[in-house]
Amino acid sequence: MPATPQNPAAALSRAGGAANSGSGGTDAELYREKFRRRLPDSLDELWGPAEGIVEPPATVVWSGLRAFDLANERQRMSLYRIVLAEGMRSDLCALLNHDILLRSWPTLRILVSTTVRSVWEDRFPELRTLANVPPARPPARRRRTHEGPAAA
Repeated sequence: MPATPQNPAAALSRAGGAANSGSGGTDAELYREKFRRRLPDSLDELWGPAEGIVEPPATVVWSGLRAFDLANERQRMSLYRIVLAEGMRSDLCALLNHDILLRSWPTLRILVSTTVRSVWEDRFPELRTLANVPPARPPARRRRTHEGPAAA
């Protein structure tokens, strides 16, 4: 498609502009690099809490649920998914726990983006080995009952 005033992207693409974002890499490569730079050097650096209530900083969780009970599997998985996607290196180390991450990875890996999953599994072979472990069944949701004075 020729470059015209109606199609300036064609000229940018050929010149390496939009397609390469001016740094020699594709947008997908830059996106991967964003996550790769945040990774700890070792999973042993993940010394986050293994129990209790975790309240991540607003830079990680800025809306919705703000406190996560690690005893609640759904909340724990939500916290880990959010931290993996939004956390900086210091957040990863402070909020994620090595043992919980390893135990949860077969399920967690299907909850995160393919980019996050591949970056973590490329850096940490112990996570890649868990890729073939079937994910845990999701916990059953408790049914709310509407019993009370009005129901009688």
